[in-house]
Amino acid sequence: MFLKTVLVPAIVREKDNGDYEIISGHRRKFASEIAGKNTLRCIVSNLDDDAATVIMVDSNIQRENILPSEKAFAYKMKLDAMNRQGKRTDLTFSQNGKKLNSANLLAENTGESKTQIYRYISLTKLIPELLQMVDEGKMKMLPAVEISYLDKECQQDLLEAIESECCTPSHAQAIRMHKMFNDGELNSDTILDIMCELKPNQQERLIIPHKTLEKYIPQSVTPEKRQDYVCKALEHYNKFLKSRAERDSR
Repeated sequence: MFLKTVLVPAIVREKDNGDYEIISGHRRKFASEIAGKNTLRCIVSNLDDDAATVIMVDSNIQRENILPSEKAFAYKMKLDAMNRQGKRTDLTFSQNGKKLNSANLLAENTGESKTQIYRYISLTKLIPELLQMVDEGKMKMLPAVEISYLDKECQQDLLEAIESECCTPSHAQAIRMHKMFNDGELNSDTILDIMCELKPNQQERLIIPHKTLEKYIPQSVTPEKRQDYVCKALEHYNKFLKSRAERDSR
């Protein structure tokens, strides 16, 4: 059931051509359209680009279930805009009169620590594939931040190592890669060596190259069923060994 009116007006600004641009209220506009409304309550504000960016980010970041990547780019956009606004006293002083820089003010406004804000902003330097892993919960925040300091080539090498080893780096491994990168010692080989290490919470894995197995697995067995085929073959072979041992012991 839809409300008859929007309780909180949208914020718009007038463009040079006389049209209006929505700064805050896109979802309210969409909901009103679904409800069959032809009008939307709005507040017209005279905002420059940076002020509009600050309001837009504040509006979007209030959403539930916001992805880490969305928060990362939102914080970066807002901090960049606040930095460009320079010495405006309403953006550089807190309510108690204490002078703040933009990062401290952003932390005060969002409830996040300054360190956490910078962690989020660091994520914007990840290649899209690694950033998606953070969004999907496949890579934790702290190792992702360390990885963000690597250049794009090393990040791509890491992505290939992650795919080949079927695991993501721990925080300790990411710190080592960051340090090795700063020392000029990180390359595809050293990344793979680190990713091949057994983590404390990882069970040892047996990896058999496909070329070794392909001569034993019929082509009719699909890739999805190869593991099941190998397990059943091993089970059958194990029964054979037990039967032969019992026969030899007689």
